[in-house]
Amino acid sequence: MKWCEKPMNDELFSKRVLSVEMSGIRKFFQKARPDSINLGIGQPDFPTPEHIKRAGIDAIEKNLTGYTFNSGVPELREAISDKFRIENGLNYTSDQIIVTAGAGEALHIAMQSLVDNGDPVLYQDPGFVSYKECAVLAGGKPVGIPLDQNLHIDVESCKEQMDCAKAIVLNSPGNPTGAVESEETIKAVSQYAEDKGVTVISDEVYEHFIYGKKHYSAANYSENVVTINAASKTFSMTGWRLGFIAGPESYMEQCLKVHQYCQTCATSVSQYAAIAAYKGSMDCVTEMKKEYAQRRDLLYNGLKDLGFEFPEPEGAFYMFVPMGKEIFEKIIDAGVVIIPGDAFGNNAKDYARFSYAASRENISEALIRMKSAI
Repeated sequence: MKWCEKPMNDELFSKRVLSVEMSGIRKFFQKARPDSINLGIGQPDFPTPEHIKRAGIDAIEKNLTGYTFNSGVPELREAISDKFRIENGLNYTSDQIIVTAGAGEALHIAMQSLVDNGDPVLYQDPGFVSYKECAVLAGGKPVGIPLDQNLHIDVESCKEQMDCAKAIVLNSPGNPTGAVESEETIKAVSQYAEDKGVTVISDEVYEHFIYGKKHYSAANYSENVVTINAASKTFSMTGWRLGFIAGPESYMEQCLKVHQYCQTCATSVSQYAAIAAYKGSMDCVTEMKKEYAQRRDLLYNGLKDLGFEFPEPEGAFYMFVPMGKEIFEKIIDAGVVIIPGDAFGNNAKDYARFSYAASRENISEALIRMKSAI
């Protein structure tokens, strides 16, 4: 049988791509007034710290602008290995780390490496928009895990859905919820997943922005874990597109195949800048965290004064607030950009996400506008 005799698909595009929705976060920027205050985007408004920018400039001036090793510059992978050991208690060697174009690529290659057609992939619902769609693009079947009334993982409910799953994405601190999972929860989910042969994909990009609680890495409790992180949020380097994925060497061998064919390597200049980030002082991160904490208190107290009831965020820079569609539309019309809950899954349609990665002046003005509107 000649290959051309095979029945052809009449669709121009793949069914997987056609089934994926554009991000619900982006579409709401188009509806905003020209003078709107943006509390929708999850992007730090701080400049990248000077010593990191200087390292990037030095790399350009030294002509360090060619391809690097597929897995990344050795010095950077060593620095990330040290970071894992010191901050997370994890003994990833540099050979167990792949530097990626942000955490987004790290998530993509993890899914492509692990998931076969029809494999169930669990994720927190509400949860970050990429988890569901990356599972779909890998041919998997995304399955949302409902959260409890305080926006935390219900461990027993999670276990019930895990028996047939291929992978589960854990995100703590959470986007969009701002929830930080306890050690008991991370440990219970990770160990149960290992018992069932389910791989944990642990997204830890907000680990440094936690207020009054502590971060726990899933890989401390199971060997069947791939850990994703990035410089993007930690060092306010979103546009530098610098992330990484780490895990058992057998996993990284497969992830590297996907990485080298879709990306070749992360941007060289960004890698050299990230060396300065991970080997330098963390004072800049501490200062950002202090400012986020003040912004959180300002927005949380302001929304409470307006009559909204919701759990105080424990981490990241988001608030997930219950509200009906009418109130949501009034806030948008008042010139404040927020994101509807249904952009983050099926279980939070009567919610909205607020980002306090905005100045205190803008947050104060947004509260004034919301008060007038509602």
